[in-house]
Amino acid sequence: MESGAYRPGQDEYPVQFSVEYPDRDLNRLTTAFRIIVAIPILIVMAAIQGGILFFPALLMIVFRQKYPRWWYDWNLELSRFQSRVGVFLGLLDDRYPSTDERQSVSLELPYPDAKQGLNRWLPLVKWILAIPHYIVLFFLAIAAIVCVIIALFAIIFTGRYPRGLFDFVEGVIRWGNRVTAYAFVLVTDQYPPFRLSP
Repeated sequence: MESGAYRPGQDEYPVQFSVEYPDRDLNRLTTAFRIIVAIPILIVMAAIQGGILFFPALLMIVFRQKYPRWWYDWNLELSRFQSRVGVFLGLLDDRYPSTDERQSVSLELPYPDAKQGLNRWLPLVKWILAIPHYIVLFFLAIAAIVCVIIALFAIIFTGRYPRGLFDFVEGVIRWGNRVTAYAFVLVTDQYPPFRLSP
């Protein structure tokens, strides 16, 4: 699907995230040492961690009612890369995160029409309006970490990620992406739903 070409259905939230369930045996060795194996890609991610264009996009929406396309493309691709790294750390996929290929991770953000589709003043307060989500996500993240630890042992002993745990961890990452897209990437004014499901 072309970047920004995603059009959600009527009942769907405009930010969509999914991970293909690995219906195969996962690599037990790289799973057991995932934190060590992930160090190089974590260094790359840390080098661009502050890379989401939040403040410039906020200023452009407020004062010019524009969202430059290349800024959107940057934020979308950076969000996709961060999601691939998160999926790798969450053991949802054993393929090393690519800096540019989509792999098993799909993240779609709508390209906003800043003049017609976004309230020009809302970006000033979106990060405050998202506070209830931050609180819920804090506890969900703790639960997700517990699920990943359980999944680690399941993968080491069986080679498989238990589907229920997979769906929960995927849902937490989905929820986090929706909040980030709303409060910091500023691509939608639609308030994120309080749900793990698509």
